Amino acid sequence: MLHKIISCFKDNKVLYSNHAKQEMEIEPLGEIREEEVSEAILNGKVIEDYDDDEPYPSCLIYGRTRNNRPIHIVCAYADSIALSIVITVYEPSPEKWIDYERRR
Repeated sequence: MLHKIISCFKDNKVLYSNHAKQEMEIEPLGEIREEEVSEAILNGKVIEDYDDDEPYPSCLIYGRTRNNRPIHIVCAYADSIALSIVITVYEPSPEKWIDYERRR
């Protein structure tokens, strides 16, 4: 699924949920910009799959921005319309994540 999501980001076929936009604005460690989300997706990797999510399967992607900021993105992929949907975005807490990839 990651290669399809990356393709959508490259083609600007991305929809941000209202929840994602709000979380990006109020991130406690500083606002997360859409550019940073794109950077993290393009060099990211899937660390959790949510194949049973409705209406579309989704996954948790971990990546870093150009400035080395760790970002987690929950992203769904709508295969029927080739669209990535950003569900939420946050900077993971080291207290909750080991190397930002595994839950403590």
